[in-house]
Amino acid sequence: RNSFVFDAYGFMPVGGGKDPRLDELIRQHASRDELSYESEKFRMYECFKDPAMRKLLADAWETAGVDCVFQNCGVEGNDIENLLKRLSSYTAVTDLLSGFYERAVFPDQLEGIRKRGHKSLYITTNGVPISTKGISTDEALQHISVFFNLGVRMMHLTYNRRNLIGDGCAETANGGLSDFGRQVVKEMNRVGVIPDVAHSGQRTSLEAALCSEKPVVASHAVAGGLSTHYRAKGDEVVRAIKKTNGYVGICAHPWFLQGDMTIKSFLDHIEYIARTFGVDHVAIGTDHGTGLAPMEVTEKMPAVRPIWEQYWTRPGDVNGTMTMEQYDSVAWTNWPLYTVGLVQRGFSDDEIRKIIGGNVLRVCRDTLA
Repeated sequence: RNSFVFDAYGFMPVGGGKDPRLDELIRQHASRDELSYESEKFRMYECFKDPAMRKLLADAWETAGVDCVFQNCGVEGNDIENLLKRLSSYTAVTDLLSGFYERAVFPDQLEGIRKRGHKSLYITTNGVPISTKGISTDEALQHISVFFNLGVRMMHLTYNRRNLIGDGCAETANGGLSDFGRQVVKEMNRVGVIPDVAHSGQRTSLEAALCSEKPVVASHAVAGGLSTHYRAKGDEVVRAIKKTNGYVGICAHPWFLQGDMTIKSFLDHIEYIARTFGVDHVAIGTDHGTGLAPMEVTEKMPAVRPIWEQYWTRPGDVNGTMTMEQYDSVAWTNWPLYTVGLVQRGFSDDEIRKIIGGNVLRVCRDTLA
């Protein structure tokens, strides 16, 4: 409880229940994006008007013991309008649930928020906002500073697909960082936004780290030395990230971890990065939240094709099936067990403080320096 716990990439707990507006939109044959936006609004903040749901929210945070989450507030891709839509929802969260959440934009705010008994959301997006209306590189990059001014402090260079910056991790070609991508990293360094290569391909990740003058992170990934999943980062990439003074945040998805796909495998990945590259270069980025209640939808949700940017192979295509027991063993509310596991593995108190939050805080400060 004396340590600051900072999830390097995750999701605040969300609620559920019956949303009449969503039912009505379904009856009106609303688009996929309209339905998604309505569902997110309801689960993120509207449902917490219910005191019982608010209590579940407080209980989840108390159980996890987390103080701050690097919260994804931008949809996958580079479209400015779509990124702004989700960012607006998380601005609403901290406005409408101000007695519980505060949005932080500077690391030095975080301890004060904790002392006030509130939880912090530190903002990241699943893509760099790229303008396609201008004809110059400067115009294409100008929204990096706009989103910084809106509170965004970390951005994915790619999601799973290829974009103008580089290759995503699901691309088999494994192309590198584009010339434009190098300009993106340079501008992020200048503005004070952390380049995140969690979803980028190996070569794009490596070249981003090699060209960056400030820390680069893979906020929620796994160790390539222990997993063949395409969301793993190979040793060469981790070594380059280390040279930037960045970190790899180990995520809590069993099918990425491989091994026995439980908390044991999760801890194996943390230990592998810590012992191989140093404890200063590993964090925990769960890529998890927790659902406090199911959504009750009376009308049938329409089937839609997969979103292009969100391309995933099926988990079974990579390493078989997963049980609920495996998934639950690395649940977001199991953060105290993560800490116990690190103690059992022989890490000192100071080392554990770095892993569960200190390294993320350091990179946040170094990026804004």
